Amino acid sequence: MNRFKTAVLLTTLTLIMVALGSAIGGRGGMYFAFIMACAMNLFSYWFSDKIVLRMYGAQEITEAENPAFYGMIRRLAMQGGLPMPRVYIIPSESPNAFATGRNPDHAAVAATEGILRILTPEEMEGVMAHELSHVANRDILISSIAATIAGAISMLANMVQWAAIFGGRRDDEEGGGWGGLALAIIAPIAAMLIQLAVSRSREYLADESGARLCGKPRSLANALRKLDQASRALPMEEARPATAHMFIVNPLSAGMLMQLFSTHPPMEERIARLEQMGH
Repeated sequence: MNRFKTAVLLTTLTLIMVALGSAIGGRGGMYFAFIMACAMNLFSYWFSDKIVLRMYGAQEITEAENPAFYGMIRRLAMQGGLPMPRVYIIPSESPNAFATGRNPDHAAVAATEGILRILTPEEMEGVMAHELSHVANRDILISSIAATIAGAISMLANMVQWAAIFGGRRDDEEGGGWGGLALAIIAPIAAMLIQLAVSRSREYLADESGARLCGKPRSLANALRKLDQASRALPMEEARPATAHMFIVNPLSAGMLMQLFSTHPPMEERIARLEQMGH
């Protein structure tokens, strides 16, 4: 269901882009915006792992430095049929974790010092199974596709608005006038909401896949409950909204994002689904 929902949301984004393209002169404008958005997001897709890891000061570790944590990830990767990812520790007391990398062969998982302190080994295993599921499900690629289409929609919307200001197409032309201007205002908002919905759908899928990978859905549910409470009490100061979607729980303080604009599903729903799997 989550995979189907993602496909529907990406299709909706594409249809919005096509509608905006017709509003500024047909396929030419649509192709131009799409190519520009691809160029901008291609760099992010190939180098996002290095950028994000450096942003949070993550330090790569070896098995000799932390044999228990490293060995846990190795065992989960083997169970999931994945190559061994690079393993990082983030020097932060705020408990959290994320995965990054453009594909399973170029993946990395990172955990904060805080999460290693507050979770039991079983709970930590559930968290890392969740992160490895993001790698297996190629969620970085899917997020990049959603960002590319949403970026193209924003560019097209700006082009329509400028065309309306400087004359543009006449009101009696298809897609022109006030109708095109209204579409240019509404479309970027709709695209952003759909992009966030894609992120929430992938989190549900990673919860389910991760619980099946480690075989301990209740341990993952307990971990999420602990992380939700701890991250609210101690949000990650260095966290940025642009990378918040990568973490297993929202690293920002609760007041910074409304639920509608959250990159993560409601925690109560995530925990309830996992506990139902445990039954």
